[in-house]
Amino acid sequence: MRKSPRCLYNSSLAAFAAADKNSIFGILCDQYHGDALTTTREAWRAEISILKQVLAPYQNENGQIIFEYDIPRLGKRIDAVLLLRGIVFCLEFKVGESRILEADVDQVLDYALDLKNFHKYSQDRIIVPILIATNYRASSSVIQMSVYDDMVVNPLITGEAGLGRMIAAVLAKFPNEMPVNPDWIISPYAPTPTIIEAARTLYENHSVENITRHEADDVSTDRTITYILDVIRESKEAQKKSICFVTGVPGAGKTLVGLDVAIKQTYQGQTEPVKDEGAVYLSGNGPLVAVLTEALAQDNYKKCREQGEKKKMTDSRREVSKSIQMIHRYRDNMLAKIKNPVENGVLEIDPEKAVKLEKAGYGEVEHVAIFDEAQRSWTHKRLADYLKRGGTYGNKLKVPNFPMSEAAFLIWSLDQREDWATIICLVGGGQEINTGEAGISEWIASLNERFPDWHIYISPKLTDAEYAEGKVNELLKDNSHVTYNDDLHLGVSLRSFRAEKLSAFVHSLLCFDGNAASIYAEIKDRYPIVLTRDMAKARKWLHEKVRGTERTGVLVTKEAARFKPLAVHILPFGDENAVHWFLEDKTDTRSSNYLEDAATEIQVQGLELDYTCLLWDADMRYDNGTWRFYKFNGQTKWVEQTPTSESRQELIKYMLNAYRVLLTRARSGMVICVPEGNGNITPTGFWEDSTRLPEYYDGTYQYLKSLGIQEI
Repeated sequence: MRKSPRCLYNSSLAAFAAADKNSIFGILCDQYHGDALTTTREAWRAEISILKQVLAPYQNENGQIIFEYDIPRLGKRIDAVLLLRGIVFCLEFKVGESRILEADVDQVLDYALDLKNFHKYSQDRIIVPILIATNYRASSSVIQMSVYDDMVVNPLITGEAGLGRMIAAVLAKFPNEMPVNPDWIISPYAPTPTIIEAARTLYENHSVENITRHEADDVSTDRTITYILDVIRESKEAQKKSICFVTGVPGAGKTLVGLDVAIKQTYQGQTEPVKDEGAVYLSGNGPLVAVLTEALAQDNYKKCREQGEKKKMTDSRREVSKSIQMIHRYRDNMLAKIKNPVENGVLEIDPEKAVKLEKAGYGEVEHVAIFDEAQRSWTHKRLADYLKRGGTYGNKLKVPNFPMSEAAFLIWSLDQREDWATIICLVGGGQEINTGEAGISEWIASLNERFPDWHIYISPKLTDAEYAEGKVNELLKDNSHVTYNDDLHLGVSLRSFRAEKLSAFVHSLLCFDGNAASIYAEIKDRYPIVLTRDMAKARKWLHEKVRGTERTGVLVTKEAARFKPLAVHILPFGDENAVHWFLEDKTDTRSSNYLEDAATEIQVQGLELDYTCLLWDADMRYDNGTWRFYKFNGQTKWVEQTPTSESRQELIKYMLNAYRVLLTRARSGMVICVPEGNGNITPTGFWEDSTRLPEYYDGTYQYLKSLGIQEI
């Protein structure tokens, strides 16, 4: 029985029956990434014991038992999967429970539907979800297919004592099923048309309106979308590999372009998806994916309910998740296919770990992959260090000596297709905000060094200083497969619809090119930007500006440290917190509108609010025509970050870019609050708070005021 990185344990029924319980438990613990909680370990012991007893009558049959199975690219894990007599049993255990909760039934049904919708070798199989609350004293008496005619049985419920009888009853109910594909455990990812259709409908009904609004006059992304689709068509006709780099000012609609290309490429004007020509939109921005997915799902759920269609929120989320996915899960699904360890710095597919498809080869099923915020892909060092530790979302997949950056590996992944492929990189200028983000230069270097036959289509704006430090022309001068086209640049911000020149103002403000004051004078009437030193005044200004369901929020950089004296707290990390912050209404204290929890550049990049307050801390200070950068030591003082090494230079770039991101998050206007600091002296002659001295803030305040920004 082949081992798979997609689960913690898998075995034939015969081997499972013969194996010692403790050895099986040891494998689960060893394969788990991190230290399993005591409750998890106890649950595994119980599940092993129960299943060894229940499956004993079938030990001589051709079947498989799989523990903790990952559903490809969705980041979900099923407690146990039993493949027996052509049927896929999806088992969810609640060890020690005597009650049946609706949420638990929904959970096991979700797993079954995810297999049906995302797992190629499950699409034509009967899938049986069973919830086992071990102390429950009854069992489902009716085994019935769902009314949706999708070969998924309605969820079954049982206790430990009834599980064996229930499995036997299912096998008796469906006695003539064809065997499951022997490669089931490494099945390719394969979205079904119903999910793609749902995503198309969502988008056509403007479901992203609450995230990115089309409110700019005379603004169209159509030319960019048309050009990309032409490149895709040409790549198909010529059976070649191509890559497009799309640039755009903050808020110009790059995400919308990516989603629209994914849908249009998939359907190509038809009512049904075109076979084997799908596209997927991928982002490494967890909060963006979470918020956008939830917003689309909520919209879909609401519309379906209004139309009288019975639907659960989990169904809407599942439909949306086809089109919008985390890039890391896409990456990790490809990592699971390689020979490990890597020898001689060369990546190779391991035929024992992957299925070779007729056209896709060992690549993923999509011809077209759209990578949003491509500048945030990881450097070689960051990815290699991550894989050396064994990171990949719970599977403890360690890959020592990994030879590529994330950009190179993603190109390699599409290069595994044996016919044609197109990559679309959506690039924000000057928005690398995390240590280990490679920037766009790494994509170009990878193409030059490893994939010289790929055809490159780029925006002329990619040569600007914000992209690859202005070195794009130099990097591409010897590449003969480069085409420049203006249609690949989105020059007008949809986000700040009242101020097309907002991004130019922010750029000028940060780089001191002398134009900031004149640009501000042009935009201030249509797009108010005001200045204060008082958070109470900032909050009052925001509350007075918003109307109806417009959103406000406080923003700080992740290096900000002395915000608590101003009654501001940092929004805790975790995608769920970002979802609440962006989507809950003004009656919910978790909402951004309460102006209590401030989000950082990590949580808001790619997203937006109507009106924002940027709280400018002492991490970046104006001093005589330059910026000086500081990190707080967590206790008593700020430590200046000088560009004495390459890593320090990178850190300074990220800190500057953080303010670039935060200054461009508002659609309609913003207030910048530069605190006064604390100039009080104690009776004994010492500073009351030496971490918030006025001199840390005064220079920045005077600089912003000198640009003509109105003070409130």
